[in-house]
Amino acid sequence: MPLELVTLRCLKDNYAYLLHGDEGTVLIDAPEAAPILRELAARGWSLSAILLTHHHSDHVDGVAEIVQTTGAMVIGAAADAHRLPPLDLRITPGEPLEVLGEPVQIIDVPGHTVGHVAFHFPQSGYAFTADSLMAMGCGRLFEGTAEMMWDSLSRLNALPADTLICSGHDYCAGNGAFALSVDPDNQALRDRLDAVQQAEQPCAPVTLAQERETNPFLRVAALRPGLGMEDAPDAQVFARLRAMKDAF
Repeated sequence: MPLELVTLRCLKDNYAYLLHGDEGTVLIDAPEAAPILRELAARGWSLSAILLTHHHSDHVDGVAEIVQTTGAMVIGAAADAHRLPPLDLRITPGEPLEVLGEPVQIIDVPGHTVGHVAFHFPQSGYAFTADSLMAMGCGRLFEGTAEMMWDSLSRLNALPADTLICSGHDYCAGNGAFALSVDPDNQALRDRLDAVQQAEQPCAPVTLAQERETNPFLRVAALRPGLGMEDAPDAQVFARLRAMKDAF
């Protein structure tokens, strides 16, 4: 049985995630404390750990209050420990980690920030990608380069197609509008946008297979001709798309 996944809206457009199993409950990112503590209390769950993807305030501002209330340990990237909340466990991409009785793959995904990591739970089929691979998009390049982000997306795109991508924000409207502007004949994209507009549920998580069909940053090969970049390497096409999105 996969771990139970609960998607929580926080702040204006952030997502945080609770994972629950026989061995307890963990949180991925902590944008703010109140909705997370409220959900834990409503379900009667005790929080044992918080996994942090990167240092931005809208992913960590709730940590102190949640730790004070629950006593949860805090887990984050060793390379970013100097700008994350105090860590009880410092982790490094590629090293072994076990959470709630499952092995977790720590994936290095620089681009949005240079210390960003993603967490892949292969047994349950979840990948917590925060501001690297996002619903119909990817994060802005605040610290890293386009080449870094393309490499990060390529690593995530190598995961199994049925992996649920749990991204960090609900940017579906803006991301979807840009995707449609560069991929107007994509019926799968149009169907997804229709579903997002009609649904009251979060636009994440979705399967990696669906992202491959609808996310322009995973569709550089298909979009290359329309950009007049038939002979350009993938990273260069990605960089053009990212620049276009920034100006959109």
